Amino acid sequence: MTTSLRKRSKATGVVPAAASFALPGAGQLINGQGVKAVGVFGVALATGAAFLTGLPLLGAVIGAAHVVTHVYAVGDAYVQARKKRR
Repeated sequence: MTTSLRKRSKATGVVPAAASFALPGAGQLINGQGVKAVGVFGVALATGAAFLTGLPLLGAVIGAAHVVTHVYAVGDAYVQARKKRR
């Protein structure tokens, strides 16, 4: 089959991104980036735990750091999967 007749999936990167949305670092693990997955999960775990313990005055900052980490995990998983596909 020629390349012009193959269907190209528009969903490339959606599975790792969805996995990272559910569990930060899971998308990186799916993409074969084990060290990055452990790092992203560790940061998300640390910031999430610190936020949940309710550290006074730092709660909002730590919560924002957790949200940023989560958004980074989803975006990075999607972008890396798209790059890998090419």
